Amino acid sequence: MAVQWVLVCHGLVTLLVVISFLCGQWPIFQGTFIERIHYFLTFGAYDYFLRFVGAVFGSKGTNAMLSVEYFCCDRPNPILQIIYLAIIGGTYYLIANSSFEYIPGYYLSGVHRYTSLLAVGVGVLLFLLTSFSDPGTVKADNVSKYISAYPYDGIIYSEKECSTCKIPKPARSKHCSVCDRCVARFDHHCGWMNNCIGERNTRYFMAFLLWHFLLCIYGTVTIGLVLAGQLKELRVSYILTVYYGIDNSFRSLAPHVVQWLLASYNTQILLMVFLAIVSLLLAGFFGYHANLCLTNTTTNETFKWQDYLSWQKKLNEAKASAAALKASVSGMRSEGNTPKSKWRAFFRKSPLEDMQVVKNNIYDKGFFQNLLEIVFPPSTRSSLFQTKSKSG
Repeated sequence: MAVQWVLVCHGLVTLLVVISFLCGQWPIFQGTFIERIHYFLTFGAYDYFLRFVGAVFGSKGTNAMLSVEYFCCDRPNPILQIIYLAIIGGTYYLIANSSFEYIPGYYLSGVHRYTSLLAVGVGVLLFLLTSFSDPGTVKADNVSKYISAYPYDGIIYSEKECSTCKIPKPARSKHCSVCDRCVARFDHHCGWMNNCIGERNTRYFMAFLLWHFLLCIYGTVTIGLVLAGQLKELRVSYILTVYYGIDNSFRSLAPHVVQWLLASYNTQILLMVFLAIVSLLLAGFFGYHANLCLTNTTTNETFKWQDYLSWQKKLNEAKASAAALKASVSGMRSEGNTPKSKWRAFFRKSPLEDMQVVKNNIYDKGFFQNLLEIVFPPSTRSSLFQTKSKSG
C-alpha cells in the first residue's frame, strides 16, 4: 500500500509544480504560495544556477549560459515545437502500446484505434497551421490596410511610428522583440508555436487550444473505459466479494479495486492522470483567451488597460484631494457664517467615492461581432471589399 501512496503524493506534487509553472502569474494566485513557486521556477532557480556556474567556471561559463538563454528565449527557435511533437507523439505511443490490446473491449469498439490517430493528426495539423501561418505582419506595403481596419481610440492607442520598423504603427499592433517585426492585433509571442499570435492566426490558436482540450478529455475517458472494461471482464468485484469476503459496497470495494488497478495497470492510470491534468490546464488557458476574444481584447491590451486605469485612478484621486483641500480652505474663510451640522458633515460622502474609472474599449462591438472578427479578421475582409469595389 506504501507504493500507492507514493504514487498519489508524486501525482499531487507534479500537479502543484505544473500549475505553479504555467499559471502562477495569473491574478487569482497573486500573493499565494503558488505565485512564489512560479517565481522560483521561472527566475529564482535559474538565478541561483547562474551564480553557481559563475562561481565554478567563471565569466566564460556565465557568458556561455547567457548565450544559450538568448537563443532559447530571445530569438526564434524550434525547441518548444520539438518538445510538443515529442510529448504528443510519445503520449500517443504509450497509449497505443499499453491500451490498444484491450480495444475492442467491453465498453469500446475497435473504431477508437483509428479515431484516436485521426484526432492526434488533426491536433498536429492545427499546431502546424498556427506555427507557420502569418500572424498579420505589418509592412510598408500593407500598413494602410491595418490602419483602416483598426482605428486609434485616443486612449491606449494614438498615431505614432514604430521606432524599429520606421513605419506608421497601426492601433492594436506591437513590435515583437523576439520575431523582430510588427504584428497586427498582437496578442502574445507563443514559444510553443515559435510564432506570434496576432490578427490572422488567433482563430487557429483558439482552435488548437480547444481541440487539444477535447483530445485530452477523449484520452482520459477512453483509458477510463478500458480500465472499467477490464474490471467487468475479469469480474474483479465478484472475486473480491465471493472469494475474499469483502462487503459488496462501494466504500469497502473501492480501496481494493484501486489497489488492484495500480498494481496491474499503473501505466494506464499515470497516462489518465496526466491527460486529466493537462485538460484542466488547457481548459483554463482556453477560457482565458475565449474571454479576451469575446470582449475583443488581447493579452497585450490587458496590461495596457491596467496601466491606463491605474494612472486614471491616481489622477482622479489627486483631483479629488485638490477639490477637498480647496473646499476646506473655503470653509475656513467662511467660519463667520452659520455653522453647518456636524452630523451632516459626518455622513457626507468623500469626493473619492464619486470618482469612477471606466474602461472604454471601442473595439468591443458585442459578442457576435467580436467572434466574427476572430474568425474573419477585419484586414482580410477589407481587402476583399476593396477588390470587389475595384472590379465593379
